[in-house]
Amino acid sequence: MNTSLASTFGLSDPHAATLPGGTVQRVYDDLRKRIITLALPPDTTLSRSDLTETYEVSQTPIREAMQLLKQEGLVRIYPQSKTVVTRIDVPQIYEAHFLRVALETEVCRRLAAAQDHATASRARSIIKMQEAVSDDPDQIAIFQELDELFHQTLFAGLKRGGLHQLIRERSGHLERVRRLHLPEKGKVMNILSGHRAIVDAIGAGDEDAAVAGIRAHLSQTVAKVEELRQEFPHYFV
Repeated sequence: MNTSLASTFGLSDPHAATLPGGTVQRVYDDLRKRIITLALPPDTTLSRSDLTETYEVSQTPIREAMQLLKQEGLVRIYPQSKTVVTRIDVPQIYEAHFLRVALETEVCRRLAAAQDHATASRARSIIKMQEAVSDDPDQIAIFQELDELFHQTLFAGLKRGGLHQLIRERSGHLERVRRLHLPEKGKVMNILSGHRAIVDAIGAGDEDAAVAGIRAHLSQTVAKVEELRQEFPHYFV
């Protein structure tokens, strides 16, 4: 995620504190963003020598960033050979979705039970930012980042940022299929409508509506997986 966007809302990436000098963080963040947005599509070979030139760093931070991406299942490293962006793995999509639903429904339920207006207000600010870029196809990557920031903000409202990080680390395949789904007509408006429904339920203290809202919101892309797999077979395992 764009760390400047996150910092605007007082959020941080748990990886940042553990990566020396921020260099590995910078390389990892950018490579992950390029993979998630499909700027680096599946089967792309990543040359370490090219990456050292692109990011103007030594081999060490490139290697460490690659290891983080490998842990997320976003790249496959062939020792002494090459590193390749993985294809989208459907079972991992469903596993990540299961995890997200399990955690986020409880997060939204608790926020609604507390009628957390402060978190609702921050989330509404993010929705406004999404609305500002929603009509521009060239800003779709920013829209996707703001989408993840919206969900991160809900976890932060309960001081459960570590759980959001856990989801993020398991959702690389899901995020890529979401990127394939985003250009579909009406998808962006459905996301915005879903976000508004969730925030309104939290603000109103309606636990049932908050849970129903987040469940419906998280299920849209998963319902389209097989259709997307047929449309983009070269992106999937």
